[in-house]
Amino acid sequence: MPDPGCFKSARHFSAWLGLTPKQNSSGEKLRSGSISRMGNAELRSLLYIGAMGVLTAARRFGTRSGWLRRLMVRRPLRVAAVALAHKTARVVWALLTKGGSYHAPAELVES
Repeated sequence: MPDPGCFKSARHFSAWLGLTPKQNSSGEKLRSGSISRMGNAELRSLLYIGAMGVLTAARRFGTRSGWLRRLMVRRPLRVAAVALAHKTARVVWALLTKGGSYHAPAELVES
């Protein structure tokens, strides 16, 4: 993996991994296709497998994350897994470029 600082933003990092949809646009109509699958296949597959594990656990035991609950309701399982992997990649980029350690959002922390 190259230096994370060479990417302009987390979206560019995620696109390099191949976790963003291909654009199939013509004229005024914007159409997003399947993920591009560019970049590092091993890292992309690890993020996807981790996301599938989180979604499986969320389906079985529930989740406190409102974002994840809404995503699971409106999207198919594998599409939700790619979205979660994309979000995780953006968090990873932020941690690598800015330093520090990961802290779970307040809605996920036990009271």
